[in-house]
Amino acid sequence: MFIATLIAKESLNERDIQSAVASLGRAGATVSRQSGLIDGRVLDIFFEGDPGAARACLETVEGDIDIAVQPEENRRKKLLISDMDSTMITVECIDELADYAGIKTEIAAITERAMQGELDFEEALRGRVALLEGLEVAAIQLCLDERVRIMPGAEILVRTMARDGGTTILVSGGFTKFASPVAQTIGFGSFHANVLAESAGLLTGQLDGPVVDSARKEQLLQSAARESGLTLESCLAVGDGANDIPMLQRAGLGVAYHAKPKAAQAADVAIRYNDLTALLYIQGISADQWVTQ
Repeated sequence: MFIATLIAKESLNERDIQSAVASLGRAGATVSRQSGLIDGRVLDIFFEGDPGAARACLETVEGDIDIAVQPEENRRKKLLISDMDSTMITVECIDELADYAGIKTEIAAITERAMQGELDFEEALRGRVALLEGLEVAAIQLCLDERVRIMPGAEILVRTMARDGGTTILVSGGFTKFASPVAQTIGFGSFHANVLAESAGLLTGQLDGPVVDSARKEQLLQSAARESGLTLESCLAVGDGANDIPMLQRAGLGVAYHAKPKAAQAADVAIRYNDLTALLYIQGISADQWVTQ
């Protein structure tokens, strides 16, 4: 049995629901039942059939509606692993930090190509970090205070899953000096990121230690699941860029959040319209069960 979850940005109406049911019919699915309307904008449809075909047909439904198709089994996830930049926060930290060095346009162009999967991630990262040589370390705190904002729904998502006993991990191709305070603010249990080398209060343009790249993110997912005694089917991964794809594909449910095309295509679910609380609805957790404080 599979579940198709419809999450409207504002509200679901009967026409939306009938359109979704008709789409499942065109995909050859057999609908067994559906939930009542949840919080005025969410609906679960339970069906048997080909989940890939169902997703493809449902994504033709008009309106600002996100679609998730998944097995009914293991719906409630026990581990969340998430990217940081443009996923749990609204910006790319390296781009904003570069603005303090007067080179944001140059670095942002490289970042965009790396996130699209057009450049080798580590090479692009080291090249951008080299351009920050000589920037005062104090600029990092300024950037945190002035530019870094938490993505809507992030705290509710992470804190709700943690309350329910879930393991929560922030993994970033960015930097520990951003990931540490962001993880603490949102409520993640742990974090992993790259270390910017510094000397005499200035960035050296180098990194200390190995790079957190796509392979490392995938490895962290697998090791965290193993340490928690979980199968990968019980894990949820979320990200937005090409360097998140292996992690998204390895997890039981990979969610591309307002993502680049390659990541959206590779993931099980692509969230385009809603905030991060959509990941709770996907797990069958309605608003009356959220941690909001």
